[in-house]
Amino acid sequence: MEPNVLALPHCEGVEPACGAAGDDDCCASGAVAGGGFDRVNDPALPATVANFELDRYEVTVGRFRQFVADYPRNRPMPGAGAHPRIEGSGWQAEWDAMLPADAAALQLALQCDPNFRTWTDAPGDKEMAPINCVSWYVAFAFCAWDEGRLPTETEWNYAAAGGNEQRPFPWGDAAADDSRANFGCDTAVDACLLPTVGSTPAGDGKWGHSDLAGNVAEWVLDYHGTMRPTCRDCAILEDETFGREARGGDFSHPEEQLATSSRLGFAADVGQTFLGFRCAR
Repeated sequence: MEPNVLALPHCEGVEPACGAAGDDDCCASGAVAGGGFDRVNDPALPATVANFELDRYEVTVGRFRQFVADYPRNRPMPGAGAHPRIEGSGWQAEWDAMLPADAAALQLALQCDPNFRTWTDAPGDKEMAPINCVSWYVAFAFCAWDEGRLPTETEWNYAAAGGNEQRPFPWGDAAADDSRANFGCDTAVDACLLPTVGSTPAGDGKWGHSDLAGNVAEWVLDYHGTMRPTCRDCAILEDETFGREARGGDFSHPEEQLATSSRLGFAADVGQTFLGFRCAR
């Protein structure tokens, strides 16, 4: 199925230069047909999700630049960015303190590592690379500003696993390689530059989404915690002190983290070079 592509609300100035051919809309969004599946490919963890839209690409530096330009006027209001079927999933006023105070502080936070960060204060040759060094709070704020939200872990897992196809990897059963995902770079000896989003089309998921494995791991709405036995449009909103969930593996970690069953939690207030995100609607 080909994704339904549409322009997102804050992408008027973003060059359509993503994908393997370098000519696709970096803000494209693809429809995911809802249904039932087993989370982390475990029959003991069935779930159902409704239809939703998911960004085809990870949020790029160029797309994120518009958010920075309007910051901090675009900080979310309480309740913004909520999942329409999950009560209490929107922005909370106490989270305001976890956001950078102003645009200068935000730009400083985006420079979390001098070697592997993708942000540059002026536009350069990384505009179509995924933005990294973003905390969970900043990722949430961006998606709310962009009239969307962070996907739930269940939605993200459903899209990556191809729904009830229960794919071990977004592309299917085959082992990971460089044509399918950007992963396994030894950051101790290699430059490990992040490429244009969508540069490994052989790894696209069932609904046409790119980089669901590799490139950067992706923040989702949920805390990293215990999955309830059954789930219908649900999310883990209780803090079990394990951080927030990020899915999909990344450029600097091994193949096993690319699996659709892999789960990892990270401190929500810290941006890392291997962490990025995409938005849902």
